[in-house]
Amino acid sequence: MNPKKALSISLIVLFGLVLLDQIIKIYVKTHFVYGETYTIFKDWFKIYFIENEGMAYGIKLFGGGKVGKLILTFFRIFVSIFGFLYLKEITKEKHHLGLFIAISMILAGAIGNILDSVFYGVYFKDINGYNGSWFEGHVVDMFYAPLWEGVLPSWFPFSGGEHFVFFAPIWNFADACISVGVFILILGQKTFDLPSPTIVFKKTSEQA
Repeated sequence: MNPKKALSISLIVLFGLVLLDQIIKIYVKTHFVYGETYTIFKDWFKIYFIENEGMAYGIKLFGGGKVGKLILTFFRIFVSIFGFLYLKEITKEKHHLGLFIAISMILAGAIGNILDSVFYGVYFKDINGYNGSWFEGHVVDMFYAPLWEGVLPSWFPFSGGEHFVFFAPIWNFADACISVGVFILILGQKTFDLPSPTIVFKKTSEQA
């Protein structure tokens, strides 16, 4: 595909997904009470409003807490900057549109959660259930899809006889964008002929 056209489509997809992510999060944050649930499809898909300090699906890195939160936020910003540079480089040559879409989805997910982390501690300070300033906002999560819940058979290794929920994480639209984008890259890696990420560092060092 023509690189300029691919870039235009990529940016439209990126900003459209970020906008949708923020609309969903702001609606849930301003219309739901923390911990409130709303069933969409019986017992396997619900809106369940929580917030977390970690990564996608509530995963915590860097030890959590204020310091861990700041490290994670700046790490997301670094990854997003690298993603934009990578997107800029691949638009200099013709590549499969799927590659542009996948990169845009991953970037959109990262930016969506960055906005929560950077701004929500301040802009929603009157309704937050936590104290936070710039770069200390919690990420809003709301999608809960427990595909199966019950007690495992006693013969099951490690967790036999215990209550178990298959796919227990609560996630948001940004997390889904990242996951789908990565899945597209994996699925189409041969078709896309992925350019090496080192091109970004190489170009940056040459410009310096």
